[in-house]
Amino acid sequence: MAEPLYVPVLPVRQNARTAYEHVRPDIQAAMAPLWNLPPCPGVPPAALQKAYWQQELNRVRGAHRRYPGWVDAPFAEEAQIPALAEILSECTGLSRLLRPVTGPERIEAQQSAALETARRYGCGLGIRVCVPGEWNGRTAEDVGQLLGQAGPDVPVDLLLDLGSVLPTRPDAGKEALRALDALRPLAAWRAAAVLGGSFPQVTGDMLELGHLHEEPRADWHMWHEIQASGRDYLPGLTYGDYGVQPVTALAQGRGGGPPRWGVLRYTTDNWFVLCKVLNGGPDRTASIRAAARRISDLPEFRGASAGAGETWLRDCANGPLTTGKGTGQAPDWLRAGNIQHMTYVVRCLDQR
Repeated sequence: MAEPLYVPVLPVRQNARTAYEHVRPDIQAAMAPLWNLPPCPGVPPAALQKAYWQQELNRVRGAHRRYPGWVDAPFAEEAQIPALAEILSECTGLSRLLRPVTGPERIEAQQSAALETARRYGCGLGIRVCVPGEWNGRTAEDVGQLLGQAGPDVPVDLLLDLGSVLPTRPDAGKEALRALDALRPLAAWRAAAVLGGSFPQVTGDMLELGHLHEEPRADWHMWHEIQASGRDYLPGLTYGDYGVQPVTALAQGRGGGPPRWGVLRYTTDNWFVLCKVLNGGPDRTASIRAAARRISDLPEFRGASAGAGETWLRDCANGPLTTGKGTGQAPDWLRAGNIQHMTYVVRCLDQR
């Protein structure tokens, strides 16, 4: 597996999967997503084969005909682990490009199942090390024990997951470096990625309708801090993020009806640009087209030829007020947001 330029952390949902499918081929070739099954609280193991995400997981597998990624079930309940392990093992066996994931904090049954899948299919194993706060040196010992179980014949990938990296966490870069300094010598990692998310948790009172709002890309700033450290392992290190959703979005189940408002998203060098729109009523179409126009009028807007995300924003902005056709729904806004974001991130990383 060649080292990817970019590891997007994505939910097994239609909007994320279609975003991955609709980036340009050269962008897709530079990416290796980490796919995450949503939580299934209280669902009995026998019912997981018919869970609502099962069909989407099959489509994710179908999307990985050429390029690799990882697949994880980070919210699995203990009783569900054997059934989920079987589902993910089948997914890996059919694709061979989707690698199983475990971690030092997972229970033994989950670790063993992931290791068995990695051995059976010769695909290797992703080890997701979560550092939501200060680095704990004992974690390196736990990772070492897990590597000992894997043995030298199983290729291993380090997925260092910082979780939420917001401006309120200014030491995230230092904690990432402490973790990397401890973990990098433990194995001949096939790939090593630093993951973090800085898209905010958007609330109704956070944004003013129709006005552009900027939030700093703290995870991107953390990446540059790591790159400036001079460590000798930097050339083999990969950047990853959670796209244009907050980290907490992975843990959300299916919602109810459509929300009364939504958000259009755009990524610039240092900022996430957000614009709140109406999702109902007679002014819905005008609200969404106006928001798309404000974004496409930004000096940093990269033009409709940059990718399918920008094309959608351009077409939405220029559409007629007499029809809502082309204004989309919340999944369309997420898909367009992730397409433009992933495309931009890969192109930025490709320039380094």
